[in-house]
Amino acid sequence: MTALLDIQGLRGGYGRVEVLRGVDLQVNAGEMVALLGSNGAGKSTLNKMVCGLCPAWSGSVRFDGKDLSGAHYRDVVKAGLIQVPEGRKVFPNLSVLENLELGSFTRARERRAANVEKMFHIFPRLRERMAQHAGTMSGGEQQMLAIARGLMAEPVLLILDEPSLGLSPRLVEEMFTLIRELRDGGLAVLLVEQNVGQSLEIADRAYVLENGSVRFSGLPGELLGSDELRRAYLGL
Repeated sequence: MTALLDIQGLRGGYGRVEVLRGVDLQVNAGEMVALLGSNGAGKSTLNKMVCGLCPAWSGSVRFDGKDLSGAHYRDVVKAGLIQVPEGRKVFPNLSVLENLELGSFTRARERRAANVEKMFHIFPRLRERMAQHAGTMSGGEQQMLAIARGLMAEPVLLILDEPSLGLSPRLVEEMFTLIRELRDGGLAVLLVEQNVGQSLEIADRAYVLENGSVRFSGLPGELLGSDELRRAYLGL
């Protein structure tokens, strides 16, 4: 089977500092893959390189049969590879509706109205706050808006970068329930998280990054079943 997202030998960094050291990673259609690792492991740098926000030094990124190595971020979005960034990055002075509409600026613009209604069905709280400025919403509501904005582009693969960061335990539970529902609906998801336990509960496969290299790839049960791996890479 050809992977939907196929990353081979990705290297890169900032200035002279190498952050990624030859990363290989694959996500198949309809699959939930967890990318785990501590702060500074290279997770966000990998996301930026895959999405065209930061140039790679070497290696390749293929997505849905297309070579996206070095592609402009607009072309990455047009291909259906959509990222929900760490920290939500909603537009605080725009309304909830305006934030949603911007999600379809590059892709799926002709179905914008229908997709807004779909988002309001998935996230009823966003309908209630349709005219509210995004910056006045709670952290959990902003995260819902960020995910809904990403879904407005009708992604083929959705990258979620630390979606549970800064949320209360109750909202974390809600967030992982939503992510599971997206996967169950057939959407391929690359989940980049520090919440190891809940990520592995819903993932089909997992990768662990350490110092810019993949130290483990395989089934969640294999990772959790090894005392050595759990201690070395997960702190469990």
